[in-house]
Amino acid sequence: MLRCLATALLATTLIAASRVELRLTGLSGDQVDPLAAPQGTRAIVLLFLSVDCPISNKYAPEVRRLHDAFAPQGVVFRLIYPNPAESAESIRVHLSQYGYRGQALRDPRHELVKVSQATITPEAVVYDATGRLLYRGRIDDRFVSPGLQRPRPTRRDLDDALSALLAGRPVPQASAPAVGCFIADFAP
Repeated sequence: MLRCLATALLATTLIAASRVELRLTGLSGDQVDPLAAPQGTRAIVLLFLSVDCPISNKYAPEVRRLHDAFAPQGVVFRLIYPNPAESAESIRVHLSQYGYRGQALRDPRHELVKVSQATITPEAVVYDATGRLLYRGRIDDRFVSPGLQRPRPTRRDLDDALSALLAGRPVPQASAPAVGCFIADFAP
């Protein structure tokens, strides 16, 4: 038992120590490490979004709800825009129009996309404060496929993952398929 615990601790330490430091551009031109955990951070949520993705835009109220519920508990929300055609100004307008909350960063060369293995907008990727990947996938199951949605979700995957993490429990599932716009269509 002690040997297993020591092995798990070493593996977690090696993952955190070998984490690639990335620099993405903020909307003011500042360089930001999207996986940096400020003091008091319990989790980092990367939400991959696009100005023109209708499914991303329909999730704005749910993203605001999640931010308002979890940010006060030490969850950092970073909004990642991987489409190189989206300017800082168009992203500012998007943030204002849809009321998104969190730090917005551009990833036009898909560096963070590759590290996190995100493939869709909207898609959530959750890391703990040490940089360990805990969840990647949909926000909830409201969208069954593009153009087909339920009146309300039956599963709230991102909410469940964050609730479990903050309660000290394992995340119920590590991934769930996201529905939306393909990031690969945004050629870097």
